[in-house]
Amino acid sequence: MKPDAEPGKAVILLSGGLDSATVLAIARDSGYQCYALSLDYGQRHHAELAAAQRIAAALGAIEHKIIPLDLTRIGGSALTDPAIDVPRQPAEGIPVTYVPARNTIFLSIALGWAEVLGAWDLFIGVNAVDYSGYPDCRPEYIRAFQRLCQLATRAGVEGGSFRVHAPLIEMSKADIIRTGIRLGVDYGQTLSCYAADEAGSACGRCDSCRLRSRGFVEAGVEDPTRYRK
Repeated sequence: MKPDAEPGKAVILLSGGLDSATVLAIARDSGYQCYALSLDYGQRHHAELAAAQRIAAALGAIEHKIIPLDLTRIGGSALTDPAIDVPRQPAEGIPVTYVPARNTIFLSIALGWAEVLGAWDLFIGVNAVDYSGYPDCRPEYIRAFQRLCQLATRAGVEGGSFRVHAPLIEMSKADIIRTGIRLGVDYGQTLSCYAADEAGSACGRCDSCRLRSRGFVEAGVEDPTRYRK
């Protein structure tokens, strides 16, 4: 971080889901001025963007940008290609819900906005414990992207120091939920389902729904998710 930079600004990637809402709450609790960023990338669970708007307002983000980015043009994921079904059962290997290079794309846009804002901190809700096997959710990935921040920006080569925060990366889903409850997150406003309908009701069967539901059980917290009947 540069000594003459305005302190306290951070860009938080906010999907509208449980994890990213918790990350926004953590950043706010840590004293950052929070700028929330969501991507409208053609995701089939488009209702998550309405959830992101609710969360950004509830948790006091200074600004919330939703940037359009059509990843359906390349497809390759059940979340961006309607011809690929969202799986109802866990499978071996990296699942078809993996969106090619998604976190790299999202963090790059967050980095660009951070450079404009004069912010040195990026927050992302990746998790390497209760996750689906995505390669861009691992600690080594986060470390590599932080190095990239220094090489790829004017602010970095002129002496600034970016930090990529992944505060949930070693937490269980139950611990994430307990943390969010302590920080005042209303999880009834969040949406994690890969196959949510337009009204924001969750399917209760996809991988993301299963991880979320199990997390509430293990945390001993009532699940506020609105499921389809």
